Amino acid sequence: MAESSTQSIRISDNPSAVAEVITDFLRYPEWINDVKSTEVLEEFEDGYAHLVRFQLDAGVLKDAYELRYEYADDFSRISWVLDKPSSVQKSQTGSYDLSDNGDGTTTVVYTLAVDLSIPMLGMFKRKAEKMIMDSALNSLKRRVEESA
Repeated sequence: MAESSTQSIRISDNPSAVAEVITDFLRYPEWINDVKSTEVLEEFEDGYAHLVRFQLDAGVLKDAYELRYEYADDFSRISWVLDKPSSVQKSQTGSYDLSDNGDGTTTVVYTLAVDLSIPMLGMFKRKAEKMIMDSALNSLKRRVEESA
């Protein structure tokens, strides 16, 4: 079982604006550098993505994988699991938890657990996780605040 990592960030917009950016998977390649393409494979009846295919190219690390998404009714939680193992990942679980701060800002808590199918020393894995999470949260913040 993979250990999970958690980080948070404060974004200068309301939770619905943040959730809108997170759930707009087809635009991920526009604001997440390592995501080269996305494709929504299945949708819920309300049109939100249920299964999304990602093409990742992070230099030495390339992967194609599918994530299965679930949403809280009010989109305060957006979570996912790896649908099936990929060439690099045995498993992946993650979530964004969105909290309204009552002042026009949102705190986003990002939790991620990835179990790799390639061997990696613990300290390198933790450093890679921190870089991935920092980049994801900072890119999300930039995207939401530029769209406001």
